[in-house]
Amino acid sequence: MKQYERFISFEGIDFSGKTTQINRLLSRFRERKIEVHVLREPGGTVISENIRRLLLDPTYHMMHPRTEILLYSAARAQLVHEKLIPLLEEDHYVIADRFYDSTTAYQGYGRQLDIEFVNQLNRFATSGLTPYKTFFIDISPEEAYRRHRGAGRGKDRLENEKITFYHTIREAYHRLAEQCPERFILINGEQSEETVSEIIWEHIESIWNLKKQ
Repeated sequence: MKQYERFISFEGIDFSGKTTQINRLLSRFRERKIEVHVLREPGGTVISENIRRLLLDPTYHMMHPRTEILLYSAARAQLVHEKLIPLLEEDHYVIADRFYDSTTAYQGYGRQLDIEFVNQLNRFATSGLTPYKTFFIDISPEEAYRRHRGAGRGKDRLENEKITFYHTIREAYHRLAEQCPERFILINGEQSEETVSEIIWEHIESIWNLKKQ
């Protein structure tokens, strides 16, 4: 397992507010003139973004779960080796909007694939890279559906899944958090955006010793 203290990830079911909170963090970093790199999954490189389009296109509703996990892992492998590790080796701050925990939750538990194989594939794709801390923003699937209706946009291929699928994913995230309590930071995402933002910032200040800067 390879860890860098300047590498953190954000996880949660769709519409949990991950990206919103990452953007709020970026604003705070800019105010402090701290450079932080945000990389999304799947995506973040030319190859990975092309794979993302395949994965999220609702046209491909027939995609087999094994195809799905291999595509996610391929996108991640490219991101890790083209950008993530080089940035971390140069001591940059890096935030991942999803990482391999998403694959474990969505494809492992959600698609009911063999978890041991999923873990092996995750290690292979990342060369053993693990986030130093992972923020799990927790909301109920019912709240996620409510937020989606309020967003007024169409659904991608994953978002078209039934609510029972998202109950399974949420339970999987809780299982992962219990298995890695030293890494996961569980946050109630159904609080106000401002409250969630303040809680995350307090943790970030402590993790990266920003109060000293």
